[in-house]
Amino acid sequence: ELPPSEFMQVADSTWLVLSVVSNGREPPGCQATGVTKIARSVIAPLAEHHVSVLMLSTYQTDFILVRERDLPVVIHTLAGEFDIYREESGECVPVTCDDVSNGFLKPKPPASPTLHPVQSPQTRFCVLTVAPDTLPAIATMLIDVLFYSHSPSWDAATSSQDLDSITFFSFSLIEGYISIVMDAETQKRFPSDLLLTSSTGELWRMVRIGGQPLGFDECGIVAQIAEPLAAADISAYYISTFNFDHALVPEEGIAEVIQLLQQRQEGGR
Repeated sequence: ELPPSEFMQVADSTWLVLSVVSNGREPPGCQATGVTKIARSVIAPLAEHHVSVLMLSTYQTDFILVRERDLPVVIHTLAGEFDIYREESGECVPVTCDDVSNGFLKPKPPASPTLHPVQSPQTRFCVLTVAPDTLPAIATMLIDVLFYSHSPSWDAATSSQDLDSITFFSFSLIEGYISIVMDAETQKRFPSDLLLTSSTGELWRMVRIGGQPLGFDECGIVAQIAEPLAAADISAYYISTFNFDHALVPEEGIAEVIQLLQQRQEGGR
């Protein structure tokens, strides 16, 4: 319904949302959350089969977006590990490989992935949620932060290789559930009694992936970050965008994360 505009670009693909629901089969002691929890079972296999994914972690759960045309490959890849359902008129209907066998392509030999640079600004972030009935009370502040707060220009944001801080604000409304990522300074502008966070109230640091716009075509970007973190059992929220990808990790673990990713880059040269 949005009118055509020279200021808006729309990707030519239609994307489908995969919601991964746990059935309690994780091994004992597995405490990792976010993208780390599904790195080995979902993200890595899709990357190996050349499926490009967009990742959206929220306060409540994690979503993986795949192109509609890649659905046959996705289902064949994941059917051995997961029970797969599609939603029809609000009901979950089982999907089998036979349902989508037409057009299935065997994976090509894996190509050497591009190793994208990573940056870790000093900014500290919060992952929050808001009760839907309290949203009107902060609506004006949300609009101000989203559309009117100062943010650096594109040239300024990309010219510095060592960012001390970064402007980042994410708001998602999915089936009535609200998830917000904001820096700790911005959080102070909101009424503290309306923003809900985990009982620990932990702060997060960001690893930003990419030195130039990543686009949507390249495969394996999420896997490059998620797999090392999964191996170290480090929780991470992950948000894909057109320009950069963003992984949020607990503040106390940022030094270990940077070391792991540096080792990944050195090993890939």
